[in-house]
Amino acid sequence: MSTSQPAILAPVPAHGRFLTFGLEPDADRQGALSRVRALRVDSRHVVGLGFPLLPSLPGLRPFPAIAAAGLALPSTQGALYAFLGGTDAGDVLHRARALVAELGTAFHVLEDVQGFAYAGGRDLTGYEDGTENPKDAAAVEAAIVAGKGQGIDGGCFVAAQRWVHDLSHFASLSPAARDGVIGRRRDTNEEMSDAPPSAHVKRAAQESFEPSAFMVRRSMPCGDVRSPGLYFVAYGATLDAYERVLRRMAGLDDGITDGLFRFTRPVTGGYYFCPPLAGDKLDLRAAQGS
Repeated sequence: MSTSQPAILAPVPAHGRFLTFGLEPDADRQGALSRVRALRVDSRHVVGLGFPLLPSLPGLRPFPAIAAAGLALPSTQGALYAFLGGTDAGDVLHRARALVAELGTAFHVLEDVQGFAYAGGRDLTGYEDGTENPKDAAAVEAAIVAGKGQGIDGGCFVAAQRWVHDLSHFASLSPAARDGVIGRRRDTNEEMSDAPPSAHVKRAAQESFEPSAFMVRRSMPCGDVRSPGLYFVAYGATLDAYERVLRRMAGLDDGITDGLFRFTRPVTGGYYFCPPLAGDKLDLRAAQGS
């Protein structure tokens, strides 16, 4: 029996590592899929396949590059995405090295980003992250595919982006201005009734879309002194929900740009399908027609 990868709906761990891989230009795609098929997947990590590996999978597409006034949201679509989490950063690193070795020479690492917990689940700005995440049965409904057939049911789509913050600029804003960017009070996490139209909570309110755009976010702070930020991860039963939110954030719906862009920008972007499991291996029956 196939089931979803358990780490998708698990709490965000203390330490994490996000890896994206590209395919070598001369790589045999079926041979690369065989390597992926041989991976053992446990409760500590998630594996997703991108359009280069699954070009015919219904619902999967390359991440869109979006341009708007003063904004450029890039697409850096990879062939494979992996998240590895745990309680010990060194152990996570060793497991990541083992994964790279198991994938072999058909793949190369495009990005390797270390994530970490901060202040009990807050972004580096100090604001709580993931407040409106659906929970329990609602999380399963939002994130896990159902009714699409073998090798797809129990799977999940994921949008992954690395955002780089200008924390110095954010700190230069008044406390009221910072709250207005987010649309919540930093000290209480309460949503502001008088938040401006550009506030992030108004731009990204999942219930305000038709159909609704609920997704399960599992983001983590990341970076170093040169590029602190957030590795944004959103799991969904489709990619449509996230894309609608992203387009509204960029102002493509009504010309109002999300306040987040006052201090942060995405520098990567990729879409992936996280197959269900058959035992401790990925169920790649959906890849047979790709």
